[in-house]
Amino acid sequence: TDFPMIAKMYQETAQRDGFAIRPLAYYLDAWQSFYDAGMAHSLIAEYAGEPLAAVVLVKFGSTTIYMYGASTDKERNRMPAYLLQWEAIRWAKSQKCTVYDFWGAPDNFVETDRMWGVWRFKDGFKGQVVHHIGAWDYPVRPFLYNLYTNAIPRYLNMLRRRKNLVG
Repeated sequence: TDFPMIAKMYQETAQRDGFAIRPLAYYLDAWQSFYDAGMAHSLIAEYAGEPLAAVVLVKFGSTTIYMYGASTDKERNRMPAYLLQWEAIRWAKSQKCTVYDFWGAPDNFVETDRMWGVWRFKDGFKGQVVHHIGAWDYPVRPFLYNLYTNAIPRYLNMLRRRKNLVG
């Protein structure tokens, strides 16, 4: 499989777009486990033999879920992510799936939401938003939970703002 290359590309995506990810071993283990169970499929967009973007899909029953997407900074004007989504939908149909789940949308559809750009991309495919019951946290250690959910994100946002002002 191409999972190691996709994981590195995912790491590049996270660094470029400013979101935190788990250690790469986490993704490699998860993707390989789904693949070994016959549930995962990956697609890679290339130009002139150079990988530009990738997706990892998980098929469960009649649903294909777009679990992870990654891209490089190379040839972004070629819009490889759109091609990949189209090919992913075609693959899902070939697997007799009736649902292609883009997995995730903002809670509030406003331009200030940090997921707005991702949402605009997904909305371009003119699907249907389906709301499911959300997930809730049960903080076993309230102090550490507060650090994780409040203090650390604020600190990281401050660092990002400082980097944007300098860089």
